[in-house]
Amino acid sequence: MPSDLEQIQTIRQQSLAQLASLRATPKPSYTIDGQQVNWESYVRSLQATIDWCDVKLNDDQPFEQHTVGYT
Repeated sequence: MPSDLEQIQTIRQQSLAQLASLRATPKPSYTIDGQQVNWESYVRSLQATIDWCDVKLNDDQPFEQHTVGYT
């Protein structure tokens, strides 16, 4: 079973691929039989998912903190 980190990386990769596809062939929003399809909302959702993944992946990275002590 993939680790949490691997799953987040996969989610990010899939979201980026879907976003690239939507940007390459943009579609208009429409309503059919009372059901609304809003592509811009879907694009914003994908971008939010990518941003969330970036935060989670950056939180997992090692970091270094510099401090100065005074006596």
